[in-house]
Amino acid sequence: MAKLPILNYDPSPEAVIAPFRDEGYQFPAKVLLAFVPMDHLETFYHEYHAEPVGELETFSNRIVVHQIRFHGQLIGVCPAVIGAPASAQIVDFLIAYGAKQIIAVGSCGVLTDQPENALLVVQEALRDEGTSYHYLPAAPSIVLDTAMAAAIQTSLESVGQRAKLVKTWTNDAFFRETPALIRQYTAQGYEVVEMECAALAAIAQFRGAQYGQILFTADSLANTENYDPRDFGAASHTRVLTLGVNCLADL
Repeated sequence: MAKLPILNYDPSPEAVIAPFRDEGYQFPAKVLLAFVPMDHLETFYHEYHAEPVGELETFSNRIVVHQIRFHGQLIGVCPAVIGAPASAQIVDFLIAYGAKQIIAVGSCGVLTDQPENALLVVQEALRDEGTSYHYLPAAPSIVLDTAMAAAIQTSLESVGQRAKLVKTWTNDAFFRETPALIRQYTAQGYEVVEMECAALAAIAQFRGAQYGQILFTADSLANTENYDPRDFGAASHTRVLTLGVNCLADL
């Protein structure tokens, strides 16, 4: 056994508790995972006449998966929750019941000087969380599905939305984004920070699904002596939902 439990990786796909529990759900092959407030999601559901197709219930959350018809295709839409372990459970659930291509949309903090509400497509995520180490062998980072990232970028640009590729720092300790770590990781090319991407990409790779992530810039940690929450990217909450499902339809 490894000295550190987080490095004690077991590659077996078998586990005592499995995400598939034969509950009769069948999700669309393409699913949007939305890290946005529920009021925006509810408006989106109403606009596209969404219908519920399954749910994941925990003691603290009831995650209801919906599907919509967009450009002639059935596309799933699922709310996300903050943090790698919680959102990982949702992604495993989605894949277990039929999801094969998942795009997540959500905010990120910027570590370099970047405007608010800019769109980014993740190409690599620093694995500074614990969840991914249960799905893949230890490594400093994970490279996301390159074909998926390229397709997302192309789809966004086709509707006039410029989005550059970015490396993100996935950190599961919100209050431990220290000045020293920010300097260290920006020197390695990481421009933004969030809390889930590395874990969700690892799950998709482990389960044989495709995963991509669209981020919109929110608060700024670029000046470590003067943190700026700005408006937490609120202006992007609605638009990324439509952009995300459009990317899925284009895949």
